[in-house]
Amino acid sequence: MPAIPYRRVLIKLSGEALKGGGEGSLSAEVLSSLATELREVRALGVELALVVGGGNIIRGLSAQSTGIDRATGDYMGMLSTLINCLALQAGLERLGLDTRVLTAVEANAVAEPYIRRRGMRHLEKGRIVLLAGGTGNPYFTTDTAAALRAMELRCDALFKATRVDGVYDADPLKDKGARRFERLSYAEVLAKDLKVMDATAVSLCMDNRIPILVFKMDPGNLRRAVQGERLGTLVSAPAP
Repeated sequence: MPAIPYRRVLIKLSGEALKGGGEGSLSAEVLSSLATELREVRALGVELALVVGGGNIIRGLSAQSTGIDRATGDYMGMLSTLINCLALQAGLERLGLDTRVLTAVEANAVAEPYIRRRGMRHLEKGRIVLLAGGTGNPYFTTDTAAALRAMELRCDALFKATRVDGVYDADPLKDKGARRFERLSYAEVLAKDLKVMDATAVSLCMDNRIPILVFKMDPGNLRRAVQGERLGTLVSAPAP
């Protein structure tokens, strides 16, 4: 088996990805498929941490349309990420995987508080770590939380699984002429405002030289990504 280039990876997954094509907030089929994929990657010896968004339940910005102030809406969004992490934890544990949910918004009855050294230890023991509650602060996205946790947990890369197969110069779901990039520097992403992740997340990764791989969450792609196959778009420092 070829050498695995990434030994510890943080995966950023949108909450919408857990919804599938149904009307509910969570899809049992999607959760089962994702859990199976994560089990295969863990079997390769890769240490895994996940940040899952909460957009399938509620977003802080969308809550404002109901008269809820932004900070309160963001806290509601943080709690929705905890729901998603617990759902994914159940799917993983049905397959016999050892997991821990760590949350920045304390909920001691169902999850451990996020403590960096504790998260590191869980990863070292081979547990899949599910990171809920964003950064614990309003006005910060789960993209920023993913970048922050990737730094804190000393991950080799940040993987962002999306609905499209990489980063484009326009929305490929709306523009058939959109061009996909195979590789970009952090500075190019920021200068072109390419919406890979929010600017704070990209800047954090740039300052700490954490590569970002953006790819479509199709079956098998996560395994291919950790094995170093070329897919999606890699955002990193320019080659020397």
